[in-house]
Amino acid sequence: MTSAAQRAHSLVLLCVANSARSQMAEGLARASAPVGWSVFSAGSQPAIVHPLAIVVMEEIGIDITGHRSKGLDDVPLGEADFVITLCADEVCPVVPGSVHRLHWPLPDPASEGEMIRDQIEAFRKVRDEIKRRLTAFWAEHPE
Repeated sequence: MTSAAQRAHSLVLLCVANSARSQMAEGLARASAPVGWSVFSAGSQPAIVHPLAIVVMEEIGIDITGHRSKGLDDVPLGEADFVITLCADEVCPVVPGSVHRLHWPLPDPASEGEMIRDQIEAFRKVRDEIKRRLTAFWAEHPE
């Protein structure tokens, strides 16, 4: 029998396309998660991983080039301890069941500006905010 302290925990990060916010969050969470945590991301309408998400994650030494956009059925939602939704203006995926839910409404950086410099700055801002929130999350849930 496994004690509560030894039980693995899982975190699922959700947005709509699973292309930017949740992909960056997955990369950041996997890089910073305490031992015993599994991290997944998905979207209600999966698309492709946004190239600028890959670029801004590479800037901080996290490689998400192997990530792919996943749908809700592609991740173990039913086993998740926590689900964090990252949608702001869009309709976030709804997860039934008795899971701890957190909502971090962050703007979709892919919809910011016409110029590449504006878009990449939007990706950096969202990345940095996710990192800040994850640091606080891990401090509250170390195991």
